[in-house]
Amino acid sequence: MNGLKFLLAAAIATGLTATLPARAAEPVKVALIADSTGPLEAYAKQTIVGFKLGLEYSTKGTMSVAGRRIDVIEKDSQTKPDVGRNVLSEAFGDQNVDIAVGGTSSAVALAMLPVAEEFKKVLIVEPAVADAITGDKWNRYIFRTGRNSSQDAIANAVAIGKPGTVVATLAQDYAFGRDGVAAFRTALADTGAKLVHEEYAPPTTTDFTAPAQRIFDALAKEQGRKVLFLIWAGGNPMAALKSLAPERFGVEVASGGNILPAMAAYKDFPGMEGATYYYYEIPKNPANDWLVAEHLKRFNAPPDFFTAGGFAAAASVVAALTKTNGVNDTETLIAAMEGMSFDTPKGKMIFRKEDHQALQSMYGFKIKVDPKSPWAIPELTREIGINDMQVPILTKH
Repeated sequence: MNGLKFLLAAAIATGLTATLPARAAEPVKVALIADSTGPLEAYAKQTIVGFKLGLEYSTKGTMSVAGRRIDVIEKDSQTKPDVGRNVLSEAFGDQNVDIAVGGTSSAVALAMLPVAEEFKKVLIVEPAVADAITGDKWNRYIFRTGRNSSQDAIANAVAIGKPGTVVATLAQDYAFGRDGVAAFRTALADTGAKLVHEEYAPPTTTDFTAPAQRIFDALAKEQGRKVLFLIWAGGNPMAALKSLAPERFGVEVASGGNILPAMAAYKDFPGMEGATYYYYEIPKNPANDWLVAEHLKRFNAPPDFFTAGGFAAAASVVAALTKTNGVNDTETLIAAMEGMSFDTPKGKMIFRKEDHQALQSMYGFKIKVDPKSPWAIPELTREIGINDMQVPILTKH
């Protein structure tokens, strides 16, 4: 009798247990670190908006993968490398974050790389550009959805480089500018064009008279088509350069793409050629169609340069967690992400196994001025696809 009672009680208990809701899986924590204060604030805001929209699109509105909710913890790195390093340490150490995304400035991102290695956690760099991030400062915990300096350089070299063209560069005197010029110098050599002078100025420079004059003097000694190529982030020297009348010296100004407010200054340079990472009217794919439509509906404005980048970073997080069926162990994530392709507003990106750099398309353009548009329009001249760019592997690891 006692045995029968025991079996009956066990059966009832089992039935009750079966009716209880299953305990929800722990959320996956993602730290989103951006320079929300400082000179790159506009870039950071776009990244944050894009990341949230990318999560929404990639999870079909559930904000979860394999039954695990994705919790985003935002942190402001203030465009200061020491702050970026500290907030990432806090996220990994105190808040037990599984994956981090950031930073905006290349200097901040470089300061964050060793932290990812120390805590053995994945850091997806977006949108910082310096080659060193996936080059000599790289470690195996670093992935990057943002383009690197070499991708920028190769695309712009293809766009403006021709035999008989001589080029001088004006760039910011820190990792972004110096890595950008180094990569551009290498890429330009393959086009038959020649880089004859380099100028660097502090990122806060507002008076470009002296560096521009040195550029004009250097180009005056050369024969052929003369181009001043600008590599600059945060602020925009285009208007200042226009005021110096480079055409007096037979000098053209060229640059890569930029955020829409900065592209207003490009209206002074109709016909200018270059290459861009993103312009909302260029890519034709479902992710970009959705992003453009939703951004217009919610913000009454099109998505911008770094909105697409934030979206791409979110898409990579979702793709990785989907591939691991929600497992967030670092080694499992790394194995899943190496060689992984994922859909973004720019089309397919692929994390290269050797250095975890996202291979992606770039877009050659020619500037069109439409009086009805508040910014210059970079009209597509050619898509420079993944297979069109031999992006060097720069890591020493």
